[in-house]
Amino acid sequence: MAMDSDYILFARIVAEGSLSAAGRALHLSPAMVSKRLSRLEERLGARLVHRTTRRLALTEAGRAFHADVTQILAAAEQAEARVAGLATVPRGPLRIAAPTSFGRMHVAPYLKSFLETYPEVAIDLELSDDFADLIGGRFDLAIRITGQIDPALEFHRLAANRRVLCASPSYLAEQDAPETLDDLARHRLLAASHQIPWRLESASGEQLLLPFATPLRTNSSEVVRELALSGYGIALRSTWDVGVELRLGRLLRVLPDWQGASDVAVYAVHPRAALMPANVQAMVRHLRSVYAPVPPWG
Repeated sequence: MAMDSDYILFARIVAEGSLSAAGRALHLSPAMVSKRLSRLEERLGARLVHRTTRRLALTEAGRAFHADVTQILAAAEQAEARVAGLATVPRGPLRIAAPTSFGRMHVAPYLKSFLETYPEVAIDLELSDDFADLIGGRFDLAIRITGQIDPALEFHRLAANRRVLCASPSYLAEQDAPETLDDLARHRLLAASHQIPWRLESASGEQLLLPFATPLRTNSSEVVRELALSGYGIALRSTWDVGVELRLGRLLRVLPDWQGASDVAVYAVHPRAALMPANVQAMVRHLRSVYAPVPPWG
């Protein structure tokens, strides 16, 4: 297949009307222009140009090829313009993965304003408590609540993620509230399967891992939340998830000197690239404006 540079050279020869003029325009010697034109004709198996001392004339094959080349170069220019536009103007598909509860509570409510600002962006939002495979799932962006970021991904910290131990008043009325971490051994501890063991941190900075067996196995963080609200046990929940319930007294803090490890935060992550697409940049800016300096759940 001929290279684009040979197509450009042939189109310039026709436009300038001579090999020497085309060479001057492309900063090539007449000998090099002639050599490359001959190489192109040999590759195509057809003579494109009648060479005379006074003028240049296209053969029938040359006229047909020039018409095709003109269309090819125009299409390539348009394609480059479209790609360049994607890098500067938010438009086109934007595939996002987010945790189920967080996505429902703290991403979905703010999509309307984003889409009204960027009407040419088409969002595909997938909610799951599993970490999405960004490359395999063809995601442009993911929201992750974690303390560890895959080094193959670019990340943007959006907000802190404070997690507290809590239980319903009815549970604490039936059971003696724990006074030490050792007391947790006699309580029902609730967590999704991917959230065990708990990583806890004291007010003084002491950190520990607390493994335990939960009385009900689930992959859903929302199920754990509902179990805690129903009075079934003690859970370690993010304040973005249960802040309203804590303020209203539907849940109460347990062991307030301990909370989840402070290195866990809310991040926007995406595959590393030399140039971040404009729609991804726009969404990261939008979420930062929503969550900073104080997030809605703060």
